[in-house]
Amino acid sequence: MAHTFSVAISYNDIIGYIEYDEAAQKMEITLPDEQGRAAAEKFLTETHEINVPHETLMDFGVETIAPLANLRNFQITLTRLWEETGVHVDWSRPVEYVKAHPRITD
Repeated sequence: MAHTFSVAISYNDIIGYIEYDEAAQKMEITLPDEQGRAAAEKFLTETHEINVPHETLMDFGVETIAPLANLRNFQITLTRLWEETGVHVDWSRPVEYVKAHPRITD
């Protein structure tokens, strides 16, 4: 995938990552746990009604979000991933390290 957005994820002490290619509107999940991978894949390929902020944090509105349509939608959907699937998005974990050193977390 060229020009991708990548983020680390974890599920039941197993780490992995998600890559999203906006030009192709495709994603790839690398997670050595089939249940977690399948749950994340299902959630990230379905359309959702998500309450998102607009001009202020007090100004919310429901938007229909197709996760693979663009990077903004994909990132918004990622913020709901853990609550819906148990797959945690590790926003601060260096994804390049995860890619280079796949392992089960401590």
